[in-house]
Amino acid sequence: MYMKWMALIVLVCLGSGSYAQYNFSKVDKWLDDETSKMGGRAILVVYKDGKPVYTNAVNEMSRRQKMAGRFVARKMNKTPNLDDYTITTRQPIASCSKWLSAALVMTFVDEGKLSITDTVGKFLPVLSQHGKGNITIAQCLSHLTGIKAPPLKESMQEMKHVNSMGEAIEDIAAQPMEGQPGKIFHYSNIGLQIAGAVIEKISGRSFETLFAERIARPLGMTNTDFGKGKVALPAGGAGSTPEDYMKFLQMILDKGVYNGKRILSEKSIAEMQVNRIAPDVTIAYSPAEAGNFGYGFGEWVMEASSVNNISKAVTSPGLFGSFPWVDNEKYYCAFLMTFYIKNDGRNERYKTLKRLVDEAIQ
Repeated sequence: MYMKWMALIVLVCLGSGSYAQYNFSKVDKWLDDETSKMGGRAILVVYKDGKPVYTNAVNEMSRRQKMAGRFVARKMNKTPNLDDYTITTRQPIASCSKWLSAALVMTFVDEGKLSITDTVGKFLPVLSQHGKGNITIAQCLSHLTGIKAPPLKESMQEMKHVNSMGEAIEDIAAQPMEGQPGKIFHYSNIGLQIAGAVIEKISGRSFETLFAERIARPLGMTNTDFGKGKVALPAGGAGSTPEDYMKFLQMILDKGVYNGKRILSEKSIAEMQVNRIAPDVTIAYSPAEAGNFGYGFGEWVMEASSVNNISKAVTSPGLFGSFPWVDNEKYYCAFLMTFYIKNDGRNERYKTLKRLVDEAIQ
């Protein structure tokens, strides 16, 4: 018994040492001050050099916030989860899903089964029949399809009545164009849905199965999936936990490798992080919380390097406020999980939090 207690004390001391080298007091204060504006619950996890250096949760939901949580869950046909946040809390992550889906598509590129310059009509003839067959995979992953997407709420409502991936693509094929592919940026669900249909066509397997086999299982993401609906929603249908999503971020940070196993090639990681919004691209729609970020494949470019094409920091925040990011320059990754709709001030909130974490780990 004495030896067990001594071993426990050693582990605690070692853990304390890894945390002690950083000062997260300003981050603690930020969480205390801001969580009430972010649904009343927030958990932040930070990894550096392959280990957790910070984990903190604030759980102070008001009665009104609990009512709002139940309402949103009902609208999504989900069971409301109003328990305190921990690293194993599972929540819908909305557009944080885009990063996962883009990575999945890039596994096919790594295998030579797909190229980012391939046109979608090669795989999905219905798009060619509607004059959209020349859109490339790269344009699908970067919201540059030129297709005029319906408003987000309308799009989500329509998807509830779709019974198959093929039906979803037929609906997209019927949408009007608003510009030339590659020349107009419209943040939406459309491009990722097309890319998801393409890899289903190539493999003959469902998107959910492909994600489980190629991303979730190799990374040990045991509580992350795209549900069991009639059709997968690659752009926003995943549920995950802070513990799981951090494994994905570590893989991105380590240029495609996780626990010594290669998940994505270094080339694919680099391709995903190139800002595709060129100076001649028209912005048809970009969410306010994105501010002036650029966009790569399934991820926003928060900070671009002036020296080369490698992005210094990338992110893929979701509708409910969750905010994952990877900082290549300072070599760390972090995930803030929240669940709230009101997006006022989100971009500044994201940037402030990242700045405080940057300062803490210096």
